[in-house]
Amino acid sequence: MWIGALVVGAVLGLLGISWLDEVMNFVATVYTRLFQLLAVPTIVLAVITTFATFGSKGSGRIFGRTLTYTLLTTIAAAAVGAILYVLIAPGNLPLDAVNDASNLSPLTSQLSYSEHLLSIIPNNIVKPFLEGNVLSLLLLAFAIGIGLSKLPESENKAVVVKFLLGLQELLFLLIRGLIWTLPLGIVAFSAQLSAQVSAGVVADSIGKYVLVVLGGNVIQFFVVLPLFLLARGLNPIHVLGRMMPAVLMALFTKSSAATLPVTMDTAENRLGIRKNVARFVLPICTTINMNGCAAFILVTSLFVMQNGGTPLTWSTILLWILISVISAIGNAGVPMGCYFLTLSLMSGIGAPVAVLGIILPIYTIIDMVETAENVWSDSCVAAIVDKGE
Repeated sequence: MWIGALVVGAVLGLLGISWLDEVMNFVATVYTRLFQLLAVPTIVLAVITTFATFGSKGSGRIFGRTLTYTLLTTIAAAAVGAILYVLIAPGNLPLDAVNDASNLSPLTSQLSYSEHLLSIIPNNIVKPFLEGNVLSLLLLAFAIGIGLSKLPESENKAVVVKFLLGLQELLFLLIRGLIWTLPLGIVAFSAQLSAQVSAGVVADSIGKYVLVVLGGNVIQFFVVLPLFLLARGLNPIHVLGRMMPAVLMALFTKSSAATLPVTMDTAENRLGIRKNVARFVLPICTTINMNGCAAFILVTSLFVMQNGGTPLTWSTILLWILISVISAIGNAGVPMGCYFLTLSLMSGIGAPVAVLGIILPIYTIIDMVETAENVWSDSCVAAIVDKGE
């Protein structure tokens, strides 16, 4: 049904009927907003109930394994991007093309990376919910969950935990209902994408750069992550087949946070990951496990710096592998999150950020592939941690 919806949507988008494109854009936006609505309470309730129900000791072990595999897969993604960049060696853009890229002016007011990190620390318990600040919400959820696990057993504690668990069951009922109607959303997402492609969103002026970015994502998706699974005795084809609904959802929403409800439901009900593992590991991975983002930040930063005249020595590349991994872990799982983060990093070192204006028209495609890879990586980490437990 999902594949059928994908084909129907692609055909509708290629028709080029303006009113139909508007309808598809509207439906796609509705679905994206609904999943974003459910994503925030999903993250908070999953982390709190896991800590409160299973205690902080077991959760600490699971968190340690999650963090280890997150770092390993993210470093691998950045390293693959660096190797491809050296091998394919994209050339510099023409100076007139860089000078003409004036569509970045409204974007240069983004937060610096230090300000981005400070914004994670909440100073108001309501504000992170209103802003959908996932990392701030994770900090609050950790604090509340650990606090509940440390409380002595009492009637009051039992009431609070039961209330949270009941709320979580209701939330998952809503998620399953939304997933049931999702073929309609897939038609809209697919039509939206094919309309953009047929309108000339994809450009070929920076083909080698795009080849490095997408090639790195493909290698990470089909080679590196399956090797991690095989090393732990898991069948990559089986895991990917079971998690395909979440990977497809990520491809179209371009947001791992918005896809989280589908990822958790798919992991539990199709792949068979235990609830205490899925509901703890996946919300964490959604916020810190950004394989595609690390590769994009590294490759794009090298490309921008090269166009600014910076010599790309191996020491420079190794330094930026480290920077890209740390930056990706602190990035928000929202559409264009990696783009704005890269823009902030390049602004901070005085690189020619106008190059990012040339990349912007094709970023939709890059963002889709990156997000699908991120969710696939989240699924792999969850499967590995579940096997370890």
